[in-house]
Amino acid sequence: MKKLIIFCLSLLTATATQAQESTGSAKSIVDEVIWVVGDEAILLSDVERVRTQMGRVNGNPYCVIPENLAVQKLFIHQAEIDSIEANEETVNRYVEAQINDWIQTAGSKEKLEEYRNMTLTQIREETHDLVRNNQLMRQVREHLTKDIKVTPAEVRHYFKDMPEDSLPLIPTQVEVELLAEHPKIQQEEVDRIKGLLRDYTERINSGEMSFAVMARMFSEDVESARQGGEMDYMSKAELDPAFANVAWSLTDPKKVSKIVESQYGYHIIQLVDKRGDKLKLRHILKRPKVDAKDIDAALLRLDSITMDIRNGKFTFEDAASVLSDDKDSRNNRGLMFNVVYDEVSEERIRTSRFKMGELPAEIARVVEGLDVGEISKPFTMIDKAGKEQCCVIKLKSRIKAHPATVTEDFQVLSQIVRNRRSEEFLDNWIREKQRTTYVRINPEWVSCEFKYPGWIKE
Repeated sequence: MKKLIIFCLSLLTATATQAQESTGSAKSIVDEVIWVVGDEAILLSDVERVRTQMGRVNGNPYCVIPENLAVQKLFIHQAEIDSIEANEETVNRYVEAQINDWIQTAGSKEKLEEYRNMTLTQIREETHDLVRNNQLMRQVREHLTKDIKVTPAEVRHYFKDMPEDSLPLIPTQVEVELLAEHPKIQQEEVDRIKGLLRDYTERINSGEMSFAVMARMFSEDVESARQGGEMDYMSKAELDPAFANVAWSLTDPKKVSKIVESQYGYHIIQLVDKRGDKLKLRHILKRPKVDAKDIDAALLRLDSITMDIRNGKFTFEDAASVLSDDKDSRNNRGLMFNVVYDEVSEERIRTSRFKMGELPAEIARVVEGLDVGEISKPFTMIDKAGKEQCCVIKLKSRIKAHPATVTEDFQVLSQIVRNRRSEEFLDNWIREKQRTTYVRINPEWVSCEFKYPGWIKE
């Protein structure tokens, strides 16, 4: 069977004009089967494609890239054995976002096709396969190492004799309290936005223009606008309550919803599909603009509140608990919380500590100039819902950058140890797979110094 596979794959080999750089041979080829791993072939064109996309490679690309592709095929084969599948929705979303970025960079679809010397369909198919394979490889790695745990004793032993200048540096972390106010929006502006959405609805219902085209042209939700207003399949719990209530009342994909207000602004919605308890929807979002005089009024009120805090009439925490428009921090007496993925527990956890890069950019800039316990001057920023808001912040604490210690930074150090053990496990797994997997390498490609020498069997 293997000989038949090799014979069939060898029929792909043909002569042409491209020199084979890996061996210095004068032989020229259009394409060639250079490796076979199991039942899978690695073509010279695969290597060239990756080389073009990766740019600079650490080492000889004609040795490094084929070996990386071979390792990837071991993981993908394991995904089939363990019935691990890629999430097609996630893959497709990433592919479309990537292609849209490429089109914007190139200037147009036609220029992208010219630059890549491929049709958009070919680019999409190639990108889909690359993204899918990378996702499968990541999932298999996580599956294989999911039971690896480290104990405090192992962490202490690993770092016990390590010089301080070799320990990982923990970046500066801060705790920040927030008091925010959304400036008043004038009724005339709300009426203007609703008038626009009613006009869009009339044009869609009359057949003048499709919902998708209108969304691309006018929606202020940039990410979904690129997809004609389409959002991924979502459950009711994943959406803003007001938005979800209207969306779940839709039954006819040709109908456009009434105007609905959510925390993000005003929408019209169209049903695309229903799958179990999830809906695929299109929407057009419009956000009312805030008048400059209303921003100034909100800043003035915050300035007055901070003056009262400094004069001892009440604390920042008391003011944030009662007056702040930011619901998340208001329930924590103004203290902002950061949600991060903890790779040790493999869970998302809440922490009050932020690295500077994890803060909203506007807040990070203000924090840089504050001492611990100091309250900022009022400033404006865009919140996570895309709305303009006026804020003051208080710097509660600052933990300066420092070499990690087991007592203070156990989570960071334990993850380093776990990563090391995981890499050792996967390294041994690859070497064992080499031993039990059929591998054939074109004789002209065996002179490389591979990371895993077991590809070449004696």
